[in-house]
Amino acid sequence: MRIGLIGLGRIGAFHAETLSKNDHVDQLLVTDAAPGVAEATAATFGATPVSSVDELLASGLDGVVIASSTPTHLALLRAAVAAGVPTFCEKPVAEDPYVVGDLIEAVQRSGTAVQIGFPRRFDPSFVAAKAALDAGELGWLTTIRSTTMDPAPPPAAYVAGSGGIFRDCAIHDFDAVRWATGREVTEVYATGSNRGEAFFADAGDVDTSSALLTFDDGTIGVISNTRYNAQGYDVRLELHGSAGSVAAGLDDGLPLRSADPEVHFPAGPAHAFFMDRFAEAFRIEIDTFLRVASGQQTSPCTITDGLEASWIAEACTRSLREHRPVRLDDVRPAP
Repeated sequence: MRIGLIGLGRIGAFHAETLSKNDHVDQLLVTDAAPGVAEATAATFGATPVSSVDELLASGLDGVVIASSTPTHLALLRAAVAAGVPTFCEKPVAEDPYVVGDLIEAVQRSGTAVQIGFPRRFDPSFVAAKAALDAGELGWLTTIRSTTMDPAPPPAAYVAGSGGIFRDCAIHDFDAVRWATGREVTEVYATGSNRGEAFFADAGDVDTSSALLTFDDGTIGVISNTRYNAQGYDVRLELHGSAGSVAAGLDDGLPLRSADPEVHFPAGPAHAFFMDRFAEAFRIEIDTFLRVASGQQTSPCTITDGLEASWIAEACTRSLREHRPVRLDDVRPAP
């Protein structure tokens, strides 16, 4: 397969390495807006540098991976779909979900396959937890909990342009609980606090947040996020059912210790970074996209799926600002 890659920053470089080692990729073509980056990446991974996105999309690709910055996603998705190239795009679909309607229509008209990047859907422990629920092992679900705790905050400039903790960080949790349950969120109540660096408040953001979600079948979702968890990168998914409970993320890299002196789990060392914790999931995700691009399967995470996570983030952002419950119907455009 002939695969293009747009954006060669932190996650783009990781994808470049993954794609360069994939037996199904015959040629990898890479491009980046920063001068010299495509050439350097190409030299490292045996890829072909391309000078522009237009040149890349016109080069007869079997698929393209968009790993550039969030503000570029929507325009690049539109260009790739217009070119009829199967596309993988990192989350989110767009900074502003209210302007994506024409893209959905374009995808439907063209039939171009699009997969949005939410790697937790491909993590083996998350997959096993969902499988237990789907198999009826847990009974009916009472509560689902999703946690993302970063070891340290991102730079101030990143926070200022991130859109806030719900759009940038918790959006992974929102997608995970929606995917795991197979249900839709109907209402949210969100809160947050700032006890760390001042630049969070300066950007109108919070450094720690919680969101209470209500699903359409009565299941309760609890989402916990913080930018300050110096012990390590902590990501867990817990499914509590009437007949049993299961959790993903309780491995030896869990940055959480038991207060019971007789318990020696986890053995450590703690996960330090999301690309450490989800390295395998990212590889499985990209391999899945190659099957999507080759027509072997349909997209496991469509633009509509990506947007639903964004709508939950929008509702939580509004709830935080207005100190009240917000229904998803109040933020999601009418059909």
